[in-house]
Amino acid sequence: MKPLDLITIGRSSVDLYGAQVGGRLEDMGSFNKYIGGSPTNIAAGTARLGLKSALITRVGDEPMGRFIREELEREGVDTRGVVTDPERLTALVLLGIRDQDRFPLIFYRENCADMALDEGDIDADFIAEARCVCATGTHLSHPRTEAAVLKALRLARGNGALTALDIDYRPNLWGLAGHDAGDSRFIESGRVTAKLQASLELFDLIVGTEEEFHIAGGSTNTMEALAAVRALSDAVLVCKRGPMGAAAFAGAIPDTLDAGEAGEGFPIEVFNVLGAGDGFMSGLLKGWLSGEDWPTALKYANACGAFAVSRHGCAPAYPSWEELQYFFRTGIRTPALRKDAALEQVHWATTRHGDWPQMRVFAFDHRMQLEAMADAAGAPHERIGAFKALCLEAAKQVADGRPGYGILCDGRLGREALYRASGSGLWIGRPVEWPGSRPLVLEPEIGPDFGGLGEWPLENVVKVLCFYHPDDDDETKARQEDVVKRLFAASRRNRLEMLLEIIPSKVAPCDERTAARVIERFYEIGVYPDWWKLEPMTARAAWQNACEAITRNDPHVRGIVVLGLDAPAKELAKSFAVAAGFDLVKGFAVGRTIFAEAARQWLRGEMDDRAAVADMAERYARLCAVWDRARAREGKAA
Repeated sequence: MKPLDLITIGRSSVDLYGAQVGGRLEDMGSFNKYIGGSPTNIAAGTARLGLKSALITRVGDEPMGRFIREELEREGVDTRGVVTDPERLTALVLLGIRDQDRFPLIFYRENCADMALDEGDIDADFIAEARCVCATGTHLSHPRTEAAVLKALRLARGNGALTALDIDYRPNLWGLAGHDAGDSRFIESGRVTAKLQASLELFDLIVGTEEEFHIAGGSTNTMEALAAVRALSDAVLVCKRGPMGAAAFAGAIPDTLDAGEAGEGFPIEVFNVLGAGDGFMSGLLKGWLSGEDWPTALKYANACGAFAVSRHGCAPAYPSWEELQYFFRTGIRTPALRKDAALEQVHWATTRHGDWPQMRVFAFDHRMQLEAMADAAGAPHERIGAFKALCLEAAKQVADGRPGYGILCDGRLGREALYRASGSGLWIGRPVEWPGSRPLVLEPEIGPDFGGLGEWPLENVVKVLCFYHPDDDDETKARQEDVVKRLFAASRRNRLEMLLEIIPSKVAPCDERTAARVIERFYEIGVYPDWWKLEPMTARAAWQNACEAITRNDPHVRGIVVLGLDAPAKELAKSFAVAAGFDLVKGFAVGRTIFAEAARQWLRGEMDDRAAVADMAERYARLCAVWDRARAREGKAA
């Protein structure tokens, strides 16, 4: 068994997608940043579907190149073949959705990194690891990149691997159209036809639209073009037909496209055609390399293409394998797939980045409590920010670069620590509630329309504490629920995960069903937090009820963390001992138990920075050990 299912070769860019829909690129006010380039999209799309995929390309030695590499790794793509070019910049593409028929784009590819790919970048041992090598047409347009692609294909065939071609014809990238014609899909060219035909014999699978087969076959009559390609290649030919699906031809070319093998189609509303072909190719390769028959492989391809044309962006739109199976079970509930809330929830939950099986979170997002400590010590509130920076140092010292550690830090008093934490590898939660508010009110930085979330880094998790009890009066419930619902929508709109913290015991007496009832209510109103933060309950039944309420409503939830409530370490240990018995509980998010004593002494001037960090690091490490031991007793890895 080879370690890789697929290696794709060729273009890799950063797509800057206009966030506004229905306007000209000239009028775009903001852009979303995604990975792009056909082979890059296919590598990510197939990885989401469960294939072990890799990419061979070049990126620049700058933030955009690092973004591509990191994003691919987050998607599970092997990046050993991604070469960093020390001289050239990563390619950029600006894209927009003008209306249902026009999708303008501008390629910024002048002497870009991926077009510097050469034969030296093709490692024979790496190619030997793959069951299939997939090339795209653009990299046959230049002698240097063509030599690299041909070397990879010949090595693959020599190893008995499969080969595939996505024709991916862009006249602009062959020098046949100007910069303003990036969306042009077909211009006749004998030169391009000859170049493509010179390598068609090297492929086992060739995929393209009717226009792409026109350029490959040298005829604008589709059946004649397919016949011309067949005369040069024994490959299975798959012709994409837009809303009519696709047709596969494994043998002789018949008289009509309808005579080819076809798969189930999915008639949906077209929102954005950009990247649809790469989504289609991802599904097709998943079926082909999994040994499915062509109708099944084409069903996968058609469905993945349908997802792509229904959403914003290219690679971000492609489904996970779990999502694809869910879609096959439920079918089309609305032609505008992006408006199917249940489907979008599955998409979000199964494609979000990162894995956090353990969560040891040092929470120092406290504002009201630290302000009270500062007042008691006679210290100005301005010193709180410096103390939070010491909390971060303690957290990083204990984490020591290992996964499974995190912080909760606010952006008002702890802004400097929050900025320093970015990119550190720590999980970062950031509170939005005004401390102690009930009914719930948010920090001013969030804004009345929640627009402040648009300024947050994507690695920040929106944390909101709601003092909610199932026996609250109707008005209080309605006011709090409205804020949480709008916050949840704003978090998703800004591609931010959300943690919902509930503390009903601060409102009224609780029993073993109270937390579960609150959880059920928030799911009922359409709020699906990525994380839950719950009180340190010591009754097993209470944890059982809460976990069952969550998994019944959201089987893809990230999990639960246990909060501290300034409880002594011994009391927390009792709660940890019970909570660790549930797989859904991933760890803790505790603050004052760790930092309170150091904060009091430091704010009074009785402890220096080094001693404060050491004290907090020792308490944090000790609490981590308590959790890890509780997990170990339950037979779970910590």
